[in-house]
Amino acid sequence: MSPTVVAAAADSTSPLLPADDSPPPPPTRDSPPPIIHGSSFTLRGVLVGLAVGTIICFSNMYFGLQTGWVSTMSMPASLMGFGIFRLLRSHLGDLPFSPVENVLVQTVAGSMAIMPLGCGFVGVLPAMNYLLKPEEQGPIQLGLPALVVWSLGLCYFGVVFAVPLRRQVLIRERLRFPTGFSTAVLISVLHGKGKETGGDGGKDPDGFASLAARPDEPDVVVDEDDEGITEPETKHAESWRQNVRLLLLCFFVSGLFTFATYFVPVLRNLPVFGSAAATTWLWTLNPSLAYVGQGIIMGPATTLHMLLGAVVGWGVLSPLAKSKGWAPGPVGDWENGSKGWIVWTSLAIMLADAIVSLGYLAFRSARQYAPQLRSFLGLQRSHHHHGPSGSLLHRQQHAGYTAINGDADGDLNPLQDELEEEKLADDAPPDQQIPSRLVSIGLILSILFCIACIHFVFGDLVPLYATVTAVLMALVLSIMGVRALGETDLNPVSGISKLAQLFFALIVPQSNKSSVLINLVAGAVSEAGALQAGDMMQDLKTGHLLGAAPKAQFWGQVIGATVGAVASAFIYQLYTSVYQVPGDLFQVPTGYVWIFTARLVTGKGLPPMAKEWALGAAVLFAATTALRTRTVGTRWHSLIPGGIAVAVGMYNVPSFTLARTLGGLFGWWWRNVKGWRDTPLIVLASGFILGEGFLSIVNLIMQSAGVPHLE
Repeated sequence: MSPTVVAAAADSTSPLLPADDSPPPPPTRDSPPPIIHGSSFTLRGVLVGLAVGTIICFSNMYFGLQTGWVSTMSMPASLMGFGIFRLLRSHLGDLPFSPVENVLVQTVAGSMAIMPLGCGFVGVLPAMNYLLKPEEQGPIQLGLPALVVWSLGLCYFGVVFAVPLRRQVLIRERLRFPTGFSTAVLISVLHGKGKETGGDGGKDPDGFASLAARPDEPDVVVDEDDEGITEPETKHAESWRQNVRLLLLCFFVSGLFTFATYFVPVLRNLPVFGSAAATTWLWTLNPSLAYVGQGIIMGPATTLHMLLGAVVGWGVLSPLAKSKGWAPGPVGDWENGSKGWIVWTSLAIMLADAIVSLGYLAFRSARQYAPQLRSFLGLQRSHHHHGPSGSLLHRQQHAGYTAINGDADGDLNPLQDELEEEKLADDAPPDQQIPSRLVSIGLILSILFCIACIHFVFGDLVPLYATVTAVLMALVLSIMGVRALGETDLNPVSGISKLAQLFFALIVPQSNKSSVLINLVAGAVSEAGALQAGDMMQDLKTGHLLGAAPKAQFWGQVIGATVGAVASAFIYQLYTSVYQVPGDLFQVPTGYVWIFTARLVTGKGLPPMAKEWALGAAVLFAATTALRTRTVGTRWHSLIPGGIAVAVGMYNVPSFTLARTLGGLFGWWWRNVKGWRDTPLIVLASGFILGEGFLSIVNLIMQSAGVPHLE
């Protein structure tokens, strides 16, 4: 299960995004290329990226096991990398820290950051390790070597597969990739190439949260025509020192609170609605500053949709199921209580959202790539010479028509050819490109390596045909994920994994005792491919705007993924060996979502009346999702509940959702009431998140040493 990845309303007044869904304007001949200073690939950049990525990786594992939420933290990684090099500038000699080197730092750090989710440590593996029943070939107990092999098997093919998509989505189509663009803006400001606005605060465009969870754009304005961020009129108006101080202050305050919760665990569950509501119905508040920070990043629309899910699930459906006898056990019991009963409604909402939204994306992707496919298959008609007939105006009008509808004879208009050549000329120099031979060999080897690793870990429990099909399906679904990410900053990896689970329920016989396990593995492979391809493309967008070498970013991503996969296996083993999983701290709700989805689609049965309520919810949210796809960019978009956000509010206990809602409302107040700049807000949120994530290591050490709680 992925983190919350929901799009809310777009704001056409954002200084960073176009006002509509049209692609950015084509570059002009007078636009200067990006100014490149320094090397795109350095050993020191890799090492700093790995150090920053390790901190974020620990944080993501901690929060992922609690709620399923992870973030690449691209902007904080850039800021921390810049701060580290500024502190060490007296030791750098004649080679200063350059923008393209900062791109490398955040690329390496981001590739490490997504490994807890990309390798299934926050959802799939807990489901296999703790929730599979004996009749389902479980539980599967994997030692550290098997965990390392599993994670390495999943960490490469998505990265390699993203490379062939780069020229299409970044150069030809010029998709936005808002997080990648925002990170490039921040780096340009840090290195003295940006100019901040007059403090009107901007507005929150979209309020995304992703598995990839997007920080809101910094409040800066730059000259950007999508071929590079050029020198502005004034330089370096924003002080990086203020942002670093704010990050460290929030880190310290959040870490101090986290340290206090070890000795006083009740701080994590405050009975804000009375003791009866807390003990019986689980309505408590976890005042974690990290969850407040997550709510700031998600935005008010997403967090309010999550609150709606919590109110419906825990305030209406849970008491109803309890009173009707559909869930006779304690409310907090996943098997017989209403906590487990409402998950089925949550799953139905997620499946409906996935089918509708990804079906829409599949249609758009097929239409977009149809001309290239026809050309590849040799189905395009040869170009006909029409002679000099027709005026220049007529030819220009015809060019405008064919740019939208295609030439009636299947030809490419000469003006389109010229524009296409201009776009391709805007790409990086050939010596900085990733060689096609490397991509071809790398893709084949990474696929074979993934298949071999899965077979090594699970043996005959997962048949070869299932693994091969899962990898090939992951590649197809990755295209939809990359396109969605480029257009909306939403990588729908949760929906992609659920579609893969649904598909494998159709091709794997239900009589197979390993059908649930196979279903989990297939979903994990699809989620890994889409997540890593999307993360790679966001980083390539940042590098494209700042003039970094794609080849350097590719190797940085590979290095970060390798170290992150191994580190995630160690961190997962560390946490699960010290803490009870599932338990009070690590409830692994996404593990239950994974296992319940596998049982649902493989026909393992539902509790009383769950089917009827699930079907009703699926129909309702299929309609709302269809409406959301038709209202993107309008003021009504954020008012339509997002299926994934509502579902997350249902399967997470209210204590997490209430804290995130407070964060979302605080972010709205910061921007719209006070009118303050966005960049410090994102720094503040990141400090809160990283502070708790890092200090959780101290709590882990105290827990393993048997330090007593003050209860």
